[in-house]
Amino acid sequence: MSMQQQIIDDLKVQPTIEPDAEIRKRVDFLKSYIEKSGSNGLLIAISGGIDSAVAAGLCKRATDELSESTGKEYKTVGVFQPYGSQVDIHDSYATAEAFDMKYKVETNVQKGVDAIEEIVNSVMPQLEQEEITPQAKGNIKARTRMVVQYGIANALNLLVVGTDHASEAITGFFTKYGDGAVDITPLSSLNKRQVRQLASHLGVPQSILDKAPTAGLWENQTDETELGISYADNSDYLEGKTIAPAVAEKLESYYKRTAHKRDPIPGI
Repeated sequence: MSMQQQIIDDLKVQPTIEPDAEIRKRVDFLKSYIEKSGSNGLLIAISGGIDSAVAAGLCKRATDELSESTGKEYKTVGVFQPYGSQVDIHDSYATAEAFDMKYKVETNVQKGVDAIEEIVNSVMPQLEQEEITPQAKGNIKARTRMVVQYGIANALNLLVVGTDHASEAITGFFTKYGDGAVDITPLSSLNKRQVRQLASHLGVPQSILDKAPTAGLWENQTDETELGISYADNSDYLEGKTIAPAVAEKLESYYKRTAHKRDPIPGI
């Protein structure tokens, strides 16, 4: 078996999807897990990007259906988490409005992130380094956001929903114990192209469909620039198509060296 096929099998990506059927399957998956866990619903951090918008749409549909069928209110809580000011936070609010989300809160993480950065930087000279890197601070942002999400979710007995998908998994493009630390991931077997297909069918706002994907961890960051690989090539690879050998090799290199992000914690 080729490495490409092994990765496709590991990440469970299908070469083509039927969007409405995928939406139905993923909504049912969420509903089943909510009932099995005894939780009161779902919490989703809405960044203003397409992945969280799709996840939010699935979550809201799942809790609405459960509420209707059981007579008990199940909540989807949307959380907006800027660091200071966020130029596109209007897209987070537009997502909540598009899916008629009753419960939504804004939790600015700047004070928490800066406090942690100050603590870490205070010991860096002892370790022969002046201060942490921008990338390390970006990971602190992601992990601080997740601490806040779990604080809210625990108080309300909600499940924290992740937005990671196969196009991020293949490159390890998520923060370990940050956005990768969640209870359930309804997008995990979709590539980025397929996430976009679901977005169109769910009614994600056009402004979000049109924007460049970004993790938003530092200024002017975009996924494709940072990775050096387009999501078109990434999705083609995960659909079993032939792409430029150098790009395929780069994707496979990312996959190998980020295995620790996807694997269970090793022990002995």
